[in-house]
Amino acid sequence: MTLHGLYIPLITPFGADGAVALDALERLAHQVLDDGATGLVALGTTGEPGSLTEPEKQSVIETVARVSRERSAPLIVGAATAEALAALAAVPEAVAALTVVPPFVRPGEAGVLAHFARLAEASPVPIVVYDIPYRTGQYLTAGALRGLAAIGNVAGVKYAGGGINEDTVAMMADPRFAVLGGDDTFISPLLALGAHGGILSSAHLATAQFAELIRLWQAGDATRARALGHRLAPLSKALFAEPNPTVVKSALHAQGRIPTPGVRLPLLNAHPDNTATALKHLAELG
Repeated sequence: MTLHGLYIPLITPFGADGAVALDALERLAHQVLDDGATGLVALGTTGEPGSLTEPEKQSVIETVARVSRERSAPLIVGAATAEALAALAAVPEAVAALTVVPPFVRPGEAGVLAHFARLAEASPVPIVVYDIPYRTGQYLTAGALRGLAAIGNVAGVKYAGGGINEDTVAMMADPRFAVLGGDDTFISPLLALGAHGGILSSAHLATAQFAELIRLWQAGDATRARALGHRLAPLSKALFAEPNPTVVKSALHAQGRIPTPGVRLPLLNAHPDNTATALKHLAELG
């Protein structure tokens, strides 16, 4: 299986009573697919899974899986433990699990490889490794990423290394697994290097333009792709002016697409000035 294209790591909308707004989540999932997204991600970090109860998580998965089934769209589900991965055997729509590099403990590259080898062996679906060192505290070199690619049942990596460096370039030369960009501001140069697509929170907004960016780079139309990438980068920067997904949710609420801009602690709602800046950049895209 080769993952490619644009995946939207869906936010979890909340109603005025603070409960998960499943109807709004379902509408949002349909909207982004209508606008050109390839697939959906449920319970990624953008979905605030750490603040959801187990019943809420199950409801989110069921809702997004239903949309994926109706639209024949691939679904990736955030799952970081052996138990969460095992539960995906009951989600036939799930084509992969998004599994973060173990945060905080900094086990070293050998520990990371052993960890994913064990998870992948028992997982009922392929694993997409979520490499985001500025959150996990564990940097992975190109050699470690190639080691992950060699593990059976590891389908690819969501790469959010914080920019482009020599390890990024070396990793992109390995054809064995998919690279999906996860640093929204840097998605255009990563696609230029050969990334297969992206898992992009910013693409809740301007979904069609992000999908077009991926299509243009993959078609080899560097001139148009470069220009579009330059136009999209300020939007991504604005949407990440505060901890994700606070500004994304505030912008979606301003558009009338979700009932409230609310997030759950420890996140705080976005400042109105940052929301206004994001909406300004969105309007400039046309």
